[in-house]
Amino acid sequence: AMSGPTGSPDPDLERPNRVVAYVPDLMDRSRLARLGSVTVLYVPDLVTLVAEAQAEDLVVVDLSRPGVVEVLAQVPGRVVGFASHVDAALIEAARAAGCGEVLPRSRFFATLGARFGDAGGTSSNG
Repeated sequence: AMSGPTGSPDPDLERPNRVVAYVPDLMDRSRLARLGSVTVLYVPDLVTLVAEAQAEDLVVVDLSRPGVVEVLAQVPGRVVGFASHVDAALIEAARAAGCGEVLPRSRFFATLGARFGDAGGTSSNG
């Protein structure tokens, strides 16, 4: 049984009510779209990202895009960024800029189901 939007607001709640994503790559978008249980708002540019993101949103950004690291400080909400695992400098820069969580792209997409409490994944052993 899922509690409705009137549940007690918990800032550490794992499952966000909305994801705001600056993810220009269509392949990445299609993988995000499989979440199903969560509303994903795709923003076309960084200006819209900063304007749209709310404190209670989970914000997903493709750190490899130009300008993303520079605007991280202006983005409210919990920010999760992904980048190529070989791009250590970019990952460091994003962390320094206040990105809440920085993951290699492969790990980010591998953990999507668990992150959003998707019932599709197996959570028992293995």
